[in-house]
Amino acid sequence: MESNKFSIIMFSGTADKFIPLGILSQAAAAMGYEVNIFVTGFALLGFTKNPPILPFPAEFTKMAPDFMKGMEHANMPTWDKMLKEAKELGAKIFACSAMSTVLNLNKTDMSNLIDEIVGAATFLQKSSSGQIIFI
Repeated sequence: MESNKFSIIMFSGTADKFIPLGILSQAAAAMGYEVNIFVTGFALLGFTKNPPILPFPAEFTKMAPDFMKGMEHANMPTWDKMLKEAKELGAKIFACSAMSTVLNLNKTDMSNLIDEIVGAATFLQKSSSGQIIFI
């Protein structure tokens, strides 16, 4: 495995998963890793030009307001700001072509965070010989 390649498959469409996506992507890019992110499943909706408000899972709903206040108090940037910084450092974000088709989304529907719409095989090729995690 190449130690300088870090890839993330982002599937979850809930707010609690987008925060670690931002943190891990930003940290890996800042450390000089080649970062590739594959957005699929309901996470793809968070990467549209008009994303819905990302929900917290039911078990965290009561804690969500305090959590968000804690993030603000700690001056934590939002997940998308962290991803923008990761992209400035070279990270690439790919939307899943199959899920884009299922959700009837094309490149013009995507936020500027998405670099390209690709298939799973293309993403796996870009990620080969590196570490891949699933969020």
